[in-house]
Amino acid sequence: MKGFTLLEVMIALAIMAGVIVTVLGATNYHLDLMQGEHETTVLTLLARMQVELLEQQGGVAAKSNGSFAPGHPDVLWSAELFPTQLPAIQKLVLKVHRTGDKREVALVRYLLK
Repeated sequence: MKGFTLLEVMIALAIMAGVIVTVLGATNYHLDLMQGEHETTVLTLLARMQVELLEQQGGVAAKSNGSFAPGHPDVLWSAELFPTQLPAIQKLVLKVHRTGDKREVALVRYLLK
């Protein structure tokens, strides 16, 4: 008699199920990584935009903060100036974070007084 036994079919199905579960797990893991990198990229671009806006306004306050409403109302920023060892240069640290999320991006730029 030709054909497969029930045991052979069950073993083949078990192997296929294991492969499918592994592939789905790896796909979900990589999708999560891509989503996280996308969010970090968005925060970085918003931070760079805010640094440029602060520099265009002329003077940067010692401490300032705000949000990116209405486009991104859940994203907040804060900027702070720090002195450096060189009296003519100040260190600007701008932090951007999403409310309810632990992801944060910080940009540092050195400015002439």
